[in-house]
Amino acid sequence: MPKTGKYTLTIWIFGGFFMGILAGALVGKPVIPVVEPLADIFLRLLRMAIIPLVITSIISAVVQVGSAHGLGRIGLRTMAYYVMTSLLAILTGQTLVNVFKPGEGANIGLDADPESIEAVEQGLGDILINIIPENPVEAMAQGDVLPVIFFSLLFGFFITKLKTEQRDLLKNVFDASFEAMLKMTTFIIWSAPVGVFGIIAEIVADTGFSAFKSLGFYFLVVLAGLAIHMFITLPILVRVLGGINPVRHYRGMLPALLTAFTTCSTIVTLPLTMKAATEESGASKRAAGFVLPIGATMNMDGTALYECVATIFIAQVYGFDLSFTAQLTIAFTAVLASIGAASIPMSGMVMMSIILTAVGLPLEGVAIILAVDRILDMFRTTTNVFSDSCGAVIISRFERMSDNNSE
Repeated sequence: MPKTGKYTLTIWIFGGFFMGILAGALVGKPVIPVVEPLADIFLRLLRMAIIPLVITSIISAVVQVGSAHGLGRIGLRTMAYYVMTSLLAILTGQTLVNVFKPGEGANIGLDADPESIEAVEQGLGDILINIIPENPVEAMAQGDVLPVIFFSLLFGFFITKLKTEQRDLLKNVFDASFEAMLKMTTFIIWSAPVGVFGIIAEIVADTGFSAFKSLGFYFLVVLAGLAIHMFITLPILVRVLGGINPVRHYRGMLPALLTAFTTCSTIVTLPLTMKAATEESGASKRAAGFVLPIGATMNMDGTALYECVATIFIAQVYGFDLSFTAQLTIAFTAVLASIGAASIPMSGMVMMSIILTAVGLPLEGVAIILAVDRILDMFRTTTNVFSDSCGAVIISRFERMSDNNSE
């Protein structure tokens, strides 16, 4: 099977997208009975993978952090930074998508037509209570994502408290399970071109080309959000909390950022990020050695912003005006789902599926945004890497301050 890291899959997805446009435009509504099963198969495969992938990725990531480094002072500071920057990114995206409303009034004509979505109907108190599952197995069977995430975080944490041989045994089990799920997810992702072909052909046959105007508007909103986070929010944090000149940090990070932009991989960029943070921006090797590898797996500001904008955009397409509580659910899910998701092939699409499921929106909305996903992936990966590097600089300064105070 070809590797998803190459551009081959992107070419096939674009091919499926444009073939879907041609089929829908040339054949018209008679094509719908032919392409509808293709879309259904792709969406069923996605649903099949979501819960096992959430469980194995989160437990594996939590055990990795707990067993490899412990959750001491530097660990708590690192997690606090990840949560803070992810929430700031999400807040930026939510503000833009609510102000400009790119999906409002879009005539896309998706097949599913939900009368309500769960996240709109629940209050904040209900959401917080329902995160704790009475029966984790039932939550898994029903595809209830937030309780499954909560249980997986808790289960992974208590694995780190076991005796060494027991912890290592379970760590190996979940690591191997996660690797198996990655291979299955890779297989499912390679069915995306066929699924995209089916969904786009159906949309064009039903509504024509009006859908693509809203898609372009959505694309610009995401880019604006990423630009604000990368060129305003993070530089302010580097200046105020890290104590260094943001321009100097940008200059040193340039090779890493260009690599992230072209490869769309935080892992591949990690050696360059480590070198730039320590040699150019003055981060300590201890802080960079802790913050950056974990950040490459768990810290995804750009992706979290993208997922939230995309989810609210899809809700707008379906005609839902999401309440503050519903958007809080999206933000919360995006932060939690990002743990371990960076190492998943095309993690943006997989996380998108997780968040749509958690909020209660149909999964076919994923196909709308796949057309521009690869281009946005380049920008959001660059934002992810830059956020990791800022974290290394900031945590390094706080560690030095704590060491000096303890002397």
